[in-house]
Amino acid sequence: MFDPHAVLARYQKPVPRYTSYPTAPQFKGNVGSDVFARGLSQLDSEQSVSAYLHIPFCDRLCWFCGCHTKHTLKYAPIARYMQSLSAEVHLLKKHLSFRPHLGQLHLGGGSPSLLKRDELQMLREVLDSAFCIDEKTEISIEIDPSDVDAQSIDGLVEFGLTRASVGVQDFHPQVQQAINRPQSFEVTCDVIAGLRQAGVRSVNIDALYGLPLQSQSRLLKTIDQCIALKPDRMALFGYAHVPWLKKHQNMIKLQDLPGTNQRYDDAQAAAESLVDAGFQPIGIDHFAKPDDTLALAANAGRLQRNFQGYTTDSHQTLLGFGASSIGRFSDGYVQNTVPTHLYQQQIAHGILPKNKGLALTIEDRLRGHIIERLMCDFEINFAHQTQFPQQLVTICLRQAHDAVANDPFGLCEMDGDRLIIRSHARAFVRIVAAQFDAYYAPEQFSYSKAV
Repeated sequence: MFDPHAVLARYQKPVPRYTSYPTAPQFKGNVGSDVFARGLSQLDSEQSVSAYLHIPFCDRLCWFCGCHTKHTLKYAPIARYMQSLSAEVHLLKKHLSFRPHLGQLHLGGGSPSLLKRDELQMLREVLDSAFCIDEKTEISIEIDPSDVDAQSIDGLVEFGLTRASVGVQDFHPQVQQAINRPQSFEVTCDVIAGLRQAGVRSVNIDALYGLPLQSQSRLLKTIDQCIALKPDRMALFGYAHVPWLKKHQNMIKLQDLPGTNQRYDDAQAAAESLVDAGFQPIGIDHFAKPDDTLALAANAGRLQRNFQGYTTDSHQTLLGFGASSIGRFSDGYVQNTVPTHLYQQQIAHGILPKNKGLALTIEDRLRGHIIERLMCDFEINFAHQTQFPQQLVTICLRQAHDAVANDPFGLCEMDGDRLIIRSHARAFVRIVAAQFDAYYAPEQFSYSKAV
C-alpha cells in the first residue's frame, strides 16, 4: 500500500518548484544583456508576446511573503517607481522596430492593487505606445483586498483588468495574526462582488497551507469560505519557510508551523474539498472550474508553467519589467536588477537593467521540456521528442528507466517510452522531475519543501 508519509520521510531534501528550468539560482551576471538583445532581434511581428510587470511595494508586510517587495506607508516612493517602470517600457520601445501584440499581461508584486488611478493610466498609455493591446489581451492583476475600494476597482477596470487574482491565504483570525495579515471574509467578499459588478470576468483566489497555527479544520473552513466566493480558479500553495532568505519570516515562530506530515494531509484534505465542490485539479496546486480556460488547456495538453505558476500562456517570449522581474526568450532567461534603488538608478541613466541571465543549451531545452510536461501532464513520451537530438533524448530516456528502477515507492512507471507519474503520487512529481535536473544541488541552493 502506498504510504505518503514514508515518501516524505525518505525525501527530506527540498526541491525546486520548477517554474523555470534551469531555475533562478543558475542565472549568472553579465549574461542578461546579451540574451535580451538576441531575444529582441528574433521577435516576429506575427507572434504575440506576454509581459510581467513587478510592483515591489506593499502597505503592510505579511510575514509569510517570499516575494521581492518592501513595506511603505507613503505613496511617494511608489509614484517615483512607477515613473521608472514607465521609463523602462520607453527604453524597450527604442529597441523595437514594430509594436508586438501583447497576448497576456500580468501585474504582480508586492501589491499592484495599491496603485492609484493616475499611475495606472500613465502605465497603460506607455504600454499602448509600445505594444498592441486589444480585446484578445488577457490582463491579470494581483489584488490585496485591503487596498481596494470602489474607486480603485474603477481604475483597475479602466486599465483593462480581465482576471483578478485575489490573495486570501487564510481567514482564521489567529492564523492571520501569526502572519501579520488581517483580512476579513466580509471585506474579501465585498471586493470580489465589486470586481464582478464592474465586469471582471474571471477571479482567482490564492490560499496557503502550512501556515503557523493553521490546523486542518481551520484550513478547511477557509477553503469552504473561498468556495462560497465562487472563484473561477483557486491556487493552493504550500508556505515556504525560508527565513535565511526572507528575514521578516523570523517573525513566525517555528514551533507554530505544522510538521511535514500534517502539511501533506492538510493539502490533500483541502484538495478533496475543492474537487467535491466541482473544481478540476490542475497540476499540483491549482484548481479551476471545468469551463475555465485553465481547465480547458489542461484537458487539451496545452497547460504551461511559468513564474506565476500554471498558466495558459504559451507565448515564446515573456518580457519582464520592474525590479527583480524575470523575462524569457526561446533561448534564455533574463532577470532585472533586484534592489529597487539600483534598478531606478540604471533606468535614470538610460540603461536597461538586465542584470542576470542564462543562455539555454539544447540540453537545457530538452530537460526543461521534460520537467514542464511532467509538472503539467504528469507524463512524458520520449518517442515524441523528435525536435531534440536523438542522442540527448536517449540519455534522458535512460534516466527515466533509472528513476523507475530506483523508486522504492512506485511514484512513477514506464509504459513503453512513456514515463508516467502514478495518480496516487502526483503530489510528489517534483521529486521525479528533479531526476532530470542537471543542476540540482540542494547542498548549494535553498529550495522549498517537496510538498
